[in-house]
Amino acid sequence: MQQEKIGIHHMLKKTVMSQFLGSNCATASAFTSKLTLSLCLATMISACGGGTSGSANSSVASGAVASSSADADLSPQAALGAKIFRDTSLSASGKLACASCHNPDNAHAQTNDLSVQLGGKNLDVPGFRAAPSLRYLNLTPTFFFAADGTPTGGFNRDGRALTLAIQAQRPLLAAHEMANTSKADVLASLKRASYAEQFRQVFGAAVLDDADTAFDRITFALQQYQKEDKDFHPYDSKYDQFLAGTVKFEDAELRGLALFNNPTKGNCAACHISSKGADGSSPLFTDFTYDNIGVPRNTDIPANADATYFDLGLCGPDRQDLTARADLCGAFKVPMLRNVATRKVFFHNGRFKNLRDAIGFYVRRDTNPEEWYPVAADGSVAKFNDLPAQYQGNVNVTEVPYNRTLGMAPALSADEIEDVIKFLGTLNDGYKATK
Repeated sequence: MQQEKIGIHHMLKKTVMSQFLGSNCATASAFTSKLTLSLCLATMISACGGGTSGSANSSVASGAVASSSADADLSPQAALGAKIFRDTSLSASGKLACASCHNPDNAHAQTNDLSVQLGGKNLDVPGFRAAPSLRYLNLTPTFFFAADGTPTGGFNRDGRALTLAIQAQRPLLAAHEMANTSKADVLASLKRASYAEQFRQVFGAAVLDDADTAFDRITFALQQYQKEDKDFHPYDSKYDQFLAGTVKFEDAELRGLALFNNPTKGNCAACHISSKGADGSSPLFTDFTYDNIGVPRNTDIPANADATYFDLGLCGPDRQDLTARADLCGAFKVPMLRNVATRKVFFHNGRFKNLRDAIGFYVRRDTNPEEWYPVAADGSVAKFNDLPAQYQGNVNVTEVPYNRTLGMAPALSADEIEDVIKFLGTLNDGYKATK
């Protein structure tokens, strides 16, 4: 069954990549003949397969995050959301804001290399998962099962939040984040905020009379801010400009793109789609599906000191509606790769702290498992050690590059990994070409 789903998945992606081939060879024609040849070769060989104390940057923790240059263009609701996003006074500690873990200066992601961030009243309560970037979430679909049964979309790493507004609820109340004990606590802080009167003007004079109503308006404002502020989705990376035909790629970047797309090499585009949409929309580098790749257990996460604790993604413990779906245990949402080169930690549990190791794990997980998993005294390797034994069969071992076995050559060499890293660097927002 799993292999049948993967086959359908690949058929859909091949259609997308055929569009990529046509559009990008045409784009390349605007460049020199050498570049045109390089780009077309790259696309032809590619297909679609596969704070302080850790919680915040000091400037964010003090509430000193600069306002977006686009604030003046926002709706009244989104403009309030911008203020709420930066407001540390809405936390129990008085030092933690949304922007603390999702710093605009680092692609709305964390600025430290802690696997999990610290929150709570005293900023000493560790979380359970790595903090993701909030960039480009505005086009994420509501969670659903595709016709072939593939889980798709939703917010958070397990897709449990149906909207950005729902996603914003938990950080305000979670004990390991902003740690308000109730919506009433949030309302009390909001009433003291400098923008409280503005909040009444936008949402009604009586909005602060009821905690549930005020809380809903807070999360709605945060949602609208993320949807409207172009800082969350600027589409101004080097890759965007490359697709538009306004900049050239270096040779290493071209090689990395080819390896990224090639179904027998990196096969990254199988899930991290690199082509424009049928409507010409820019790629988000995700297909919004879920995968189980057997990321090693991270001993830096305090919760993992309990040998019986496992984060199983789609089937719990945070998400509760799919606990009976044993086949989904261990699957997490395929992340967007825009700005991935700016990340400080990688994967849902922050197991890796640099991109080189993260890619190395992808391509050497099965050929050299001793590099990633615990090795016993008898030399045996405890592969997939962050999953209970009964769910280890859910790990993807059929798609490239996971279809290797012990002793085989990895799908990418060390030099090829460097080229892929070079390409991934072109996905960083804010690229300005030098003359």
